[in-house]
Amino acid sequence: KKKARESCSLPESSWEERLANAVTPLWRLPYQEQLQVKYESQRKILQTLASRLEELGIDAQKPGGLCCPLQPVVPSPIINGYRNKSTFSVNRGPDGNPKTVGLYVGTGRERNIVCVKANHVENIPSKHKQVAQCYEEFICRSPLDSCILFHEGGHWRELVVRTTSRGHTMAIVTFHPQELGQEALATQKALLKEFFTCGPGAVCALTSLYFQESTMTRCSHEQSPYQLLHGAPHIFEELLGLEFRISPDAFFQVNTAGAQVLYQAVGELCQATGDTILLDICCGTGTIGLSLAHRVSKVIGVEVVEKAVEDAEWNAAFNGISNCEFHTGKAEAVLPQLLASWEGAQPLVAVVNPSRAGLHYRVVRAIRNCRSIRRLLYISCKPEGEAMRNFLELCCPPDPRKKLAGEPFAPVLAIPFDMFPHTVHCELVLLFTR
Repeated sequence: KKKARESCSLPESSWEERLANAVTPLWRLPYQEQLQVKYESQRKILQTLASRLEELGIDAQKPGGLCCPLQPVVPSPIINGYRNKSTFSVNRGPDGNPKTVGLYVGTGRERNIVCVKANHVENIPSKHKQVAQCYEEFICRSPLDSCILFHEGGHWRELVVRTTSRGHTMAIVTFHPQELGQEALATQKALLKEFFTCGPGAVCALTSLYFQESTMTRCSHEQSPYQLLHGAPHIFEELLGLEFRISPDAFFQVNTAGAQVLYQAVGELCQATGDTILLDICCGTGTIGLSLAHRVSKVIGVEVVEKAVEDAEWNAAFNGISNCEFHTGKAEAVLPQLLASWEGAQPLVAVVNPSRAGLHYRVVRAIRNCRSIRRLLYISCKPEGEAMRNFLELCCPPDPRKKLAGEPFAPVLAIPFDMFPHTVHCELVLLFTR
């Protein structure tokens, strides 16, 4: 955001460059230099964690002031156009067009947002850019306004594009209904379908076209169902020899080739044996658990998105995997119940892959208080954020006031994976044992 604000003083002709600086700030650096930048940032995170643990009275200082050894950043197999999911906004462009489809430069707080076409952004594949361009053409033809501020009216909102290595493309259009009746809504859906199936948008060859009426910034399927206007209800991806079904709002790692490398490493770090039970927390469509199912006796997955769990169950059945069970609900509600009475003799290995918000404290407490869990893999896309709080909760001394009775974990190894080339972000896998 800071880069985006600073670059607003550049000449009018370089909006694309400003967007590239905001969205992919490392795009000018050779790839090996990008990896070095990320290694240094992860090193600082581990130094911070070591210092915070010292404050708790835990001797965590290792060579270099780190809390545990840090391996080099594992590179992404694909550097450009690797994203399998892109979210495009609709807002005022540099030329004043209020129906520009692209990504933001500027911030809402400073009221200097400009929506810039993403044609020159290197991590977005050409198929996504093509669908975004067609969507812009469609809404520019529409007599209905774009919805920039909800209270000011307008209808056309963001576009999500998802693709797979099998050539499948899903487009999801978000629409604010305002005061439109069902007949008027049906007309807009028919026009959108016609444009992408028979009109200029047919060039996109969409596998699935979805429509969601949303009066909120983000709506789940349960809050406002995704309506299939055209094509198949799901797209499919292959990963580590398995086939995965993907619903509109299901989580799937944004870099498919990078995910394969990540999950292979997770499998090795689990050190699972034939009698191990794998606990896959925030499991999404089940990719991690299913890819490791052949190594363990059982997989137990927990996921809040209902449609993702339906996908996970379908994925297990389709791939002939029978030793997996998936539970729908918030991890903080489901996991304590699952583990409260756990007295199994079989070893439990936990893998957690939460959103940037990290794990709820009740989830950490349930993991700490389950003596059978001796090994934990925490996969974080933002380890310097809320995940840091989780790391400290996992490692701090027992605290009866917080009902934290279990033996603390200790970080023993950190491996960063570059799932997001050209950006400053990194996926950090932190192994904890006790």
